[in-house]
Formats: sequence, structure tokens, C-alpha cells
Amino acid sequence: MNKNNYNVVGVMSGTSLDGIDVAHVNFTFSEIWSYKIIAAETIPYSPEWEKKLSEAVGYNEEQLRQLDTDYTKLLGNVISEFLSKNDIFDTHAVCSHGHTIKHEPENAYTLQIGNQPELAKILNCKVVCDFRVQDVQLGGQGAPLVPIGDELLFGEYDYCLNIGGFANISTINGGRRLAYDICAVNTVLNVLSQQINLPFDKNGEVAASGEVLPKLLEELEKMPFYGLRPPKSLGIEWVQKHIFPLLKKYDAIPDLLRTYTEHAAEMIANEFRDSSEEKVLVTGGGAFNKFLIQEIKKRTKTQVVIPAPEVVNFKEALIFAFLGVLKLRGENNVLGSVTGASKDHSSGKIFNP
Repeated sequence: MNKNNYNVVGVMSGTSLDGIDVAHVNFTFSEIWSYKIIAAETIPYSPEWEKKLSEAVGYNEEQLRQLDTDYTKLLGNVISEFLSKNDIFDTHAVCSHGHTIKHEPENAYTLQIGNQPELAKILNCKVVCDFRVQDVQLGGQGAPLVPIGDELLFGEYDYCLNIGGFANISTINGGRRLAYDICAVNTVLNVLSQQINLPFDKNGEVAASGEVLPKLLEELEKMPFYGLRPPKSLGIEWVQKHIFPLLKKYDAIPDLLRTYTEHAAEMIANEFRDSSEEKVLVTGGGAFNKFLIQEIKKRTKTQVVIPAPEVVNFKEALIFAFLGVLKLRGENNVLGSVTGASKDHSSGKIFNP
């Protein structure tokens, strides 16, 4: 293996349940890291799998074990098809995040399914996976993990903002990298949209047609989470416990979408230092929500940069591929300053076929 050149496949499934992101990436190292996305695709979940994954937070241990086994097989099939379709025969490793079912760092617990050794056997290649558990064992939040990639691949930006199921941000503060979850975004907006038979609110058009609900906006902004200092992270359990009960008091979906979009925009814009000299890179599905981006821009002087669609869509798959490369090299891929772990460390498990 050329230790400065790697062909790997990154795999990511997020809380918004829009599918499995798979990216074939070449990384080269020559004083600094560079990357090239060679091929990338999002494979949507079937309605059955979407239902299973959305309900799994309530499963018992036996159901979770079976789900883990079944999901590992699903991942194996999806990745195998991607490798075959794109004639990828020389990959050094498949680097897979799996899918988060439960994330309770306050209880020293996080669970990502699809990280079983069988994945390497199905794919007949090396697999690097299960990146979060070790960090939680070291006292960290187990999230976010992407900031090492922000630092080494996207260092020209003052902030890296990802808007997916949750919005999270990464930046340098006081000479060290900080990153944390800001608020829930598509985990809320998509559920509201589905109540009017839309998979999601395209471009934020329904939200733009609604009216702000002032009382709800005020209640949302008083959430204790927003007063916490980093490191901090969110899971779907938090949304179900704290956000959905507030929304259930109201009926008009356009008004709920408008109010929650403005809330998310306000929470996100609050995280910038509000300087026209600074730039924020915006990725994730929320970067395509024109109304949300417009509302963020209204609230800040910081330059909002939306990159090429392949980076918007596949930045997390790209960076989990990169975490795998760093693990293979025995280098730190998780920053304690970000997660709150007791030290920087090289996280993940390596399985051979």
C-alpha cells in the first residue's frame, strides 16, 4: 500500500433517513491532505426499512440484535452493488459509519448498527467501522466526529456547518477545534412535511407560505440545551421528548414549518462571529432548503458558501472515508477538544474478510 495514496469507500447513514450515502474517494498526502470524489450515490431506504429505523429507538435488546444483523446484510448488499456498478476493485477499505439508533452519551452509551464483522466477509475486503463507541468510553460525546476532516480537508473555512437531521458546526476557537450540535433540523421538518404527504419541504416552499407562531418560537428558544456549553450533542430521543410535544399543540403545518425553520435559522446564525471577513461552508441536505438558507443569511454578515453538489451531498461519507484512512495509519481521528473525551484518539474497529 502506498502510504500517501488511498482508494477507499466511505459510507454514511444519517438521522434524516434519506438513504445510505456511498462515496468512492481517493486521498493523497503531500504535506497536506487532498481528496477526489470519484463516484458517489445515495441509495434510498425502502418504506419498510425507513419504518424499522424510525421505530428502532423503542426496540428491546433482542429486536436490536436482529436489526443489527439484518442491517449489516443490507449494508453489505448496497455497498457490493455500488462497488460492482462503478467497477471498484482496488479499494484499500470500506469505511462505514453504520446507522445511529440510540445516542445517550450522558449514560455512556451509543449504538450504531451495521458494524458487525460479517460486513467484511460480505464485501470480501477490509472494513473500518464503529467510530463512536470508543470516544464515549473515554468520556466523550461520541459526536461530532467530522471535525478532524474539517480541520485537515476544509481548513480554509472559518466554520463548517452541516445541516442534516441535526445542524452541527465546527470551528477554531482559542486555538483549538470545537464542534457541536446546534439544533434539530430535518428530523423535525421532514416529520412535519410527511403529515401533509410530502417526503420533505422542497426548497422550504411550504414553510415560506406559512406564518410565524410567536408563542411556539419563544418556547423553542427557551430549550435548556441551547444554554449548554460545548461539547454537546443531540439524538432523536431529545427531539421526541422536547420538540414534538410542543409542536403537537398546533395544527397548521405551514405555520409549524415556518416557525421551526425560522427557529433553526436563528439558532444557526447565533453560532457565527458575524463578520463579513469570515466564511462558512454549508453542506448536508439542508443546504438545498432555499428558504432556510435565506433566513440564515438574513441574520448574519458571515459569508455563506454552498459548494459543489457532490460535496454538499457527500461530505459526511467523504469524511468517514477519511476517518478510516487515519485509523489505518494509526493516527488520531477524533479530537478530545470536540467531543469532551479525555484525549485525542484513533477510533474505530478494523475487520478483515
